[in-house]
Amino acid sequence: MPEDAHHLSALFVELGLMIVGLAILARLAQRVGISAIPFYLIAGLAFGKGGLAPLSVTEEFTRTGSEIGVLLLLFILGLEYTGEELGRNLKAGSLSGVIDFVLNFTPGLIAGLLLGWRLFSATLLGGVTYISSSGIIAKVLGELKRLGNPETPAMLSVLVLEDLAMAIYLPVMAVLLSGGSPLRMATSVLIALVTVGVVLFVAIRHGHTVSAIVAHESDEIVLLTIFGAVLLVAGLAERLNVSSAIGAFLVGIAISGQIAHQATRLLTPLRDLFAATFFFFFGLEVDPATLLPVLPVALTLALVTAGTKILTGYWTARRAGCDKHSALRAGFTLIARGEFSIVIAGLGVAVEPRLGPLSAAYVLLLAIAGPILARVVR
Repeated sequence: MPEDAHHLSALFVELGLMIVGLAILARLAQRVGISAIPFYLIAGLAFGKGGLAPLSVTEEFTRTGSEIGVLLLLFILGLEYTGEELGRNLKAGSLSGVIDFVLNFTPGLIAGLLLGWRLFSATLLGGVTYISSSGIIAKVLGELKRLGNPETPAMLSVLVLEDLAMAIYLPVMAVLLSGGSPLRMATSVLIALVTVGVVLFVAIRHGHTVSAIVAHESDEIVLLTIFGAVLLVAGLAERLNVSSAIGAFLVGIAISGQIAHQATRLLTPLRDLFAATFFFFFGLEVDPATLLPVLPVALTLALVTAGTKILTGYWTARRAGCDKHSALRAGFTLIARGEFSIVIAGLGVAVEPRLGPLSAAYVLLLAIAGPILARVVR
């Protein structure tokens, strides 16, 4: 057999085994009744650097697939919000957003400083502890049939404001990470913020026009158009120092109405495939031996920030007129951390190697605890 054919055969076998393994883990997670994300992370730890049986899967292919997974996760999340809803949430939930930020960003920031990290690294850890997992929470709400509950709009307003905060936070962190002169950094930050502002304006004011342009009766044409647009905007956003994930999220916001439902139906299977690869790949990059030393810190942060998220959800839902039980249910549902926390960790692991293992342990704890605790308060 020619060498190229042998290499291709080995690649297909490894990828096939990896994806079938992830499918088995997803089945197990569904049977247990929790999110599959912790299982994907654990599998990555088991088969990655320093794991029980390291794989030699093509890194470039897996990395590209995992990046596409992030884009589709955030794009489909953006589809959940119309421009009008976004505008209303910005007006009505601003105070809740500030309280959420203070309560949940501060523990990570303080922990980073106490660990002796630089302010930049501590700020990244603050971002990891701040943002809830919209993907896990949306899945939990659907599984528990709580989308129509009285507290759900209040929870969604918190999630929207967190995602918008990331639209500013991630570009600023990326620019600071790249370094350069103060003038260059200030210019890059300004360009990033203007870009986000322009796209938000288009999404809120002209979302219906964008949706009309994309709409078509053919599923094939819609799939190709939207998937291509997500990749294109994400790539251009990255060039302008705006996170590619945020670019994909903003594309999702710009699409509404019937085309949003069609896009969700068409792209959800792709999202599930590539998102599983994303969490698996992150686990591959973390040496399990590095988790044990950071476990006490991760557990402490998980306990503290689970409590602060419960407070955030409870206060927000009560302010929206919900009763105490519904407000408590909102707080417990917001506990889970996931995709954005991993994205932030991946951004800063080059400047603070301990950020990756600490974030992985932290996300594992709350990605498991979040869905379980959400079921406790019925």
